[in-house]
Amino acid sequence: MAYQPPFTITTEILNLVADISEAIGRLTVEFEQEKLLRLRKVNRMRTVQGSLAIEGNTLSEAQITAIIEGKRVIAPPKEVQEARNAIAAYEAIGSWQPSKSKDLLTAHQLLMTGLVEEAGRYRSQGVGVMSGDQVVHMAPQADRVPKLMGELLAWLRTTNVHPLMASCIFHYEFEFIHPFADGNGRMGRLWQTLILSQWHPIFINIPVESLVHQHQEAYYLAIRNSTAQTDCSPFIRFMLQMILDAIEESTSHQLENAGISAGINAGLKLSPLDHAILELIKADRYITNATLAEQTGKALSTIERRIKKLKQHSLLKRVGAKKTGHWEVHL
Repeated sequence: MAYQPPFTITTEILNLVADISEAIGRLTVEFEQEKLLRLRKVNRMRTVQGSLAIEGNTLSEAQITAIIEGKRVIAPPKEVQEARNAIAAYEAIGSWQPSKSKDLLTAHQLLMTGLVEEAGRYRSQGVGVMSGDQVVHMAPQADRVPKLMGELLAWLRTTNVHPLMASCIFHYEFEFIHPFADGNGRMGRLWQTLILSQWHPIFINIPVESLVHQHQEAYYLAIRNSTAQTDCSPFIRFMLQMILDAIEESTSHQLENAGISAGINAGLKLSPLDHAILELIKADRYITNATLAEQTGKALSTIERRIKKLKQHSLLKRVGAKKTGHWEVHL
């Protein structure tokens, strides 16, 4: 019987998939190919910096940019090597197929060359995931890894689950198996980007890894909760939210960095959710975040993030105390 990862598709997950699909549709219409090409360099830098920072790499965005441009950087040699490898891996991402074991091993070799002895090979020893001094996950025995990875790749090749969800499921299962001696986190994020880009090429230009870095504790918590529940739905919800936020919240910032003055960087690009939030607040200036979440059918965390962005762009202002104050809309 073919392996089936344990997951539950909830209404929240389906809503996130719908929201991401809609946001991607808007992005595709609004971005001309020339803009996408000009954005690629900026987003590649943010992707690499975000993914490596999660693993403790201290290189700044400016240093990563310098390495991409072939300039010399004064920094710990290991961190520079990690960056060069990651840049090369993301450059090569279009040549790999997500369900091919050979491509996975090739990617790991490229990502970890000069950093670990077993670059490009599954681990030969047991490994545990640590949080401080505490072991939070003991990965399956090394001799089981080839079989487990074979089953996971076969599932990815044949599943009819939506690619947005499949990419999250694969990412979680990959981290659970922990198939390599080192580099599992950055490989999991790289491979999710690959799966997403096979569904829609625009994901090559969306630095989801950068947003995951900003919510690093929640990332690890979602992994732990999924393991505890023997159901990766918590991780699916978390990653889908990161994908949606990366699309909706990072776009104008990226465009400004790329020096593009036209299109959606002219202020905040309001999503249908933003419009709904503002309309509900206009109707009731004392409305709570919880009520906004209930009436829009979104997660409370999603509402809080969008309100924060609306406040940053001076479209929304809180007047008075948190509990007794009210909202003002400025459009």
